[in-house]
Amino acid sequence: MRTATVVVALVGFGIAGFGIGGFGRAGALAADPPPGGTAVATAAPAAPVATLGARSYLGPARWPDAMALIASPPAEGSEALRRDRQLEAAALALQGGPRWALARADADLWSAAATGAFSCAAGREISPAATPRVDSLLRATMSDLGRVSGAAKDHYARQRPFAGNGRPICTPEMEQALRGNGSYPSGHATIGYGWALILADLIPARRAALLARGRAFGDSRRVCNVHFASDIAAGQALAAPVLERFRQDPVFQADLAAAWAELRAARPVRPSCAGETAALALTRKDAP
Repeated sequence: MRTATVVVALVGFGIAGFGIGGFGRAGALAADPPPGGTAVATAAPAAPVATLGARSYLGPARWPDAMALIASPPAEGSEALRRDRQLEAAALALQGGPRWALARADADLWSAAATGAFSCAAGREISPAATPRVDSLLRATMSDLGRVSGAAKDHYARQRPFAGNGRPICTPEMEQALRGNGSYPSGHATIGYGWALILADLIPARRAALLARGRAFGDSRRVCNVHFASDIAAGQALAAPVLERFRQDPVFQADLAAAWAELRAARPVRPSCAGETAALALTRKDAP
């Protein structure tokens, strides 16, 4: 089921907006915190990745029209913009803490650890080693899920929150690229929620936890100071329409079946989750 790699320049397709920073999740979240602690241990980041390498099930001709599926960003003086600003301020208060560290880990879409963001929600390790077919399936969806928002990003050209508040972002190595990339909608949020929806189909007993983690994965972009809450909600709204297109694709269906069989044949590897659970609790009340 191996297909050719599609390599796409990030900035050319609006992918720089994901806030890519290589961050080894195994180093970031593998260990539980010390007794009484909630810190998420962090590892030194790898060099940022400048290209999107991924299989593609759909391609541009088969993407849903993002402009027809989402409304315009919140207008000046609107209640929605007031909420964006309120949640922006709440996120800034988390900088340097465990939820900030998790947001940096969630910014990683390309390393071997990327799909492991959903291990705790899945109740088993998701990784190239433990679940290679599941990992391959998720990575193969990333190009379509991430790039579907490109036209809307270019059209609205919304300024990102850090450009207005002057505060740090959780992936400083990506700041320059992010400054030239629209904030609305969040492509990273589309990928995260799309992955959650796919995993929920594969592990229906964990559906509620997986979808909650998908929402939190998107909310990490607010915590990272690179997206507003409304950017994230719009990005997540694009995930289900893309998934519907995937379901009509025979190659996707074959890969999904292989992933389903793998999960039922392999003995689960149980992840260590106390650190992630504690970090996520810090923003549970804020989630868009």
